[in-house]
Amino acid sequence: MSAIPSPDQIEPARLDEACSYPPSPNEDKEAPAKLHRGLSSLHLQMIAFGGSIGTGLFVGSGKALASGGPLFLLIDLVLVGGILFTVIMALGELATTLPVSGSLASYSTRMLDPAWGFAMGWIYWLLWLMVLPFELVVATIVIRYWDVSERITSAVWIVIFLTLICGINSVGIKGYATVEVVGSMIKIAAILIFIFVAIIIDVGGGPNHQYLGAATWSEPGPTQNGFKGFCSVFVIAAFGYCGTELVGLAARECENPRKEIPKASTQVFWRTVFFYIVSLFLIGLIVPSDHPKLMGDNNASSSPFVIAFNIAGIKILPDIFNVVILVSVLSVGNSAIYGSSRTLVALAEDGHAPKFLAHIDSKGRPVYATGLSLAAGLLAFLQYASSQNLIFSWLLAVSGLGAIVTWGSVCAAHIRFRLAWARRGRSLEELPWISPCGVWGSVIGLLSIILVLILVFFVSAFPIKPDPTVSGRVSFFFQNYISVPIIFSLFLWAKLKWKTSIRSLDEIDLDTGREQVPLEILRAERDESKSRPLLQKLREFVC
Repeated sequence: MSAIPSPDQIEPARLDEACSYPPSPNEDKEAPAKLHRGLSSLHLQMIAFGGSIGTGLFVGSGKALASGGPLFLLIDLVLVGGILFTVIMALGELATTLPVSGSLASYSTRMLDPAWGFAMGWIYWLLWLMVLPFELVVATIVIRYWDVSERITSAVWIVIFLTLICGINSVGIKGYATVEVVGSMIKIAAILIFIFVAIIIDVGGGPNHQYLGAATWSEPGPTQNGFKGFCSVFVIAAFGYCGTELVGLAARECENPRKEIPKASTQVFWRTVFFYIVSLFLIGLIVPSDHPKLMGDNNASSSPFVIAFNIAGIKILPDIFNVVILVSVLSVGNSAIYGSSRTLVALAEDGHAPKFLAHIDSKGRPVYATGLSLAAGLLAFLQYASSQNLIFSWLLAVSGLGAIVTWGSVCAAHIRFRLAWARRGRSLEELPWISPCGVWGSVIGLLSIILVLILVFFVSAFPIKPDPTVSGRVSFFFQNYISVPIIFSLFLWAKLKWKTSIRSLDEIDLDTGREQVPLEILRAERDESKSRPLLQKLREFVC
């Protein structure tokens, strides 16, 4: 084995210099202000929960139900949830060991290929950048549930909501996290209430006293559109779960990554998947998959949750739940600013973006990165230049598939991390937290994500209801697959510019940013954990 250089012996050039590689992370000689470490486990959970429970669940799930039926919706949610579990566990291990900034992109740069890290960083930034205007458009649609005649134009509401999000992100990480905790608590309470009410509706306890049971699984049936329907739900399911990975992105701002990230990773996963699967299973029992409003205009009335209340004849709950949808939409928009700004800071620190974007003020706020991310909200005004449905479809596609590719990159980075760790002769005992899925979980996750990309390609090329025109079919394909050409364009550009190659296992930096914890302490903590009663360990793992 060749000698492994220490991190301080490696001095890559910056982007503005003639170089073969883009710079490695965290190598600036200056000591600028840093992001503040002020997030607790609760903050981490609520940030991730707030970013994942929003439009995908409350609005986008209606399109998924109509495309695949209740059975395919349930199966896809479980399958994508299983993939997400391997991703979150891999990310938890990486973020606990190396709590660096912009974790998702930085790990690709460190463990894989700098050019791939460049592509992953920008596509993840683009993912969250597109989420903000998408959520603002949806927020104006929700408002029209009450203001049908548009006495106040959508443009005014966009300005109001964007100003509100700007204000929240200007008070620092603690203020942002507190708002997310409040918003997430509202969503949790609303979903729990819905689950309780939905069960009552299904057994005939609603105002119309109609027993539903599993009637929707008989007529119109448990599935729709065959194999294509099954495939078409994947992107929508991925979009719904998108945001859960924020628990890893926030590692740098966590008070104690070694303690908080493992706890937050497992708990936010189980809670998110539980709420998705249980609530949408009940939706599938109440709302028939051929209900005309499911595939109508993307407005508040097309939410399957609102449709369920209307079917039961409940008058006040649709209005209340639309308030919850509005809160959820703004919460996800708020998370979009967090995700895009922190990713942009990491890109700048890695030399993949202009250096000024890495500037952090004395209060720990990435001012310029946040400002640029907020400016993307102005794209919401494009609803006046094109049809709203078209904007909804494009933004949903960019966000959904971009998330899937990012998840795959996390799994690949974790595999390479484990290989490099073993190559150094280090034991798993030295890791502050070990993924319960292990390296094989990441292998399964990566292969599953590749399979999903193939299935999405199939349903994009051969849609359920193909457009009669060639231009329409081409447009539909790129609406579903636009992330892939964007990613490979970024990758090839960086590859050609810097002539990068996949890092050898000996080149991978496993120490920069790693908290050195004595092995005796780690062993004592694990022994204490093993001595706990089984029920306590199960409770801590799940909730």
